[in-house]
Amino acid sequence: MMASPTATESDTKRSTTVRAGEASGDRIRLSVYDMLIGLVYTPRTFFYRETLDGDALRASLSRTLLSFPMVSGRMKKDPDGRLSVLCDDSGVRFIETHAAEPMPDHGPHHTAKKGINRYLSQVNPLQVVDGDIPLFTVKLTHMKGGGSVLGVNMNHAVADGSAYMRFMESWSKEHRGLGYPAPGHDRGIIDALAAPVAGDAPPDNDHFTVTKRGRKSAYVARILLSSIAKVTTMVTTRFTAAELATMKDAAMADLAGTERWVSTNDALTAHLWKVLGALRDRPDASEEKLGLLADFRAFGGGAVPDGYWGNTVTNTRPGMPAAELRSRPLGEIALAVRAGYAENTEEKIRQETAFLCAEYEAGRLKRILPTMTLDKFENTIVINNWSKLPFYDLDFGAGTPFWYDVPALPTPWTVLIAPTPPDEPGGRDVHMAVPRALVQTLREQSWTDRFHCYAESGEASALTFGSPKAGG
Repeated sequence: MMASPTATESDTKRSTTVRAGEASGDRIRLSVYDMLIGLVYTPRTFFYRETLDGDALRASLSRTLLSFPMVSGRMKKDPDGRLSVLCDDSGVRFIETHAAEPMPDHGPHHTAKKGINRYLSQVNPLQVVDGDIPLFTVKLTHMKGGGSVLGVNMNHAVADGSAYMRFMESWSKEHRGLGYPAPGHDRGIIDALAAPVAGDAPPDNDHFTVTKRGRKSAYVARILLSSIAKVTTMVTTRFTAAELATMKDAAMADLAGTERWVSTNDALTAHLWKVLGALRDRPDASEEKLGLLADFRAFGGGAVPDGYWGNTVTNTRPGMPAAELRSRPLGEIALAVRAGYAENTEEKIRQETAFLCAEYEAGRLKRILPTMTLDKFENTIVINNWSKLPFYDLDFGAGTPFWYDVPALPTPWTVLIAPTPPDEPGGRDVHMAVPRALVQTLREQSWTDRFHCYAESGEASALTFGSPKAGG
């Protein structure tokens, strides 16, 4: 392991740069999907009952970086303006520190939203390009009396949520001496998706908007203002495996005789859409959109291998009038969700990639935003389903995490669906960003009853409010 102490090292805080120990020198140009994301960082925190070994973590991280050279590289601007990652093994930042307080008993009724940033090593994304800024940071916090918090932060331009967790899972397996598949970093695979339809590239796309000059900046400014003013509150609740089974049964009962089928996740997504649509209480004729994120590795006809490591996220936006969303039975709404995901065909992905490549060549890629992102303040609820990601499989020699959490989200009507820990398998923890103005409404028991109308009597999970200013 190559670890270089910095001037901040002390008895209570130690900062090192972890390197693989060798550099290929490759310069990997980002794909259009990588560049579309921007240079924001994605923070995640994992809470362990037992204390993790910092020296062993640094050693296994060093070995893992050999298979993930982009993670220890640096972001560079090419002569033509495109961004690349130089695989020079400049390293990742690793901070180890000790807290004065014991490990909180975190969970769905006591989230880590308040003060979560103390467990993360922050990076200024505005300094990433052509700067000596790590694309991945680690902060290991040992709590008084035992237990550790592993906070990680990765630049989104190099990896989406699935790729991010593949790296974390690989690190965990490397730590325990287990094998794992080698990732693929060839971004040419993405451009190749557009080749068969490049001559017929569509002039526009239903799911991406080429913003007018200044509109994207105005949107970013609105996000920053929302973050500073704390206009949203994170609301967390848990759906048990039994509750989800009842929910799916109810959806399937609505579809009796149709020979149609929906999954548990379809039913949960539909249920959340209905309840949040009722909370929004928009006029009957208003169009309600649902932003569905999906990994297109599964829809590319094999053109994108499972081992590809980068950004492969697309989206669809099923919609219906607000009155219809409120009145239609759960099974029918679940069918609309399933149909939304089914729009992600190989042809759709190729046409979408061709559109983005053409916009890049025309110099407009920086002005593109997903339409669902622009509309989150208006008519769209965005749901990101992470329920199959291995958050609770990350064993670094001291068992798996007992809780996983993310910081509050600045944009309203964004929903994250996560798996539940091993002690309550098969459930879902749902994290929702809602406008603070609606928090008092949500505190009414009737809204807990709506969210958990499929739970057994007395077993409904309470809604937990993550903002101290909102009283939670």
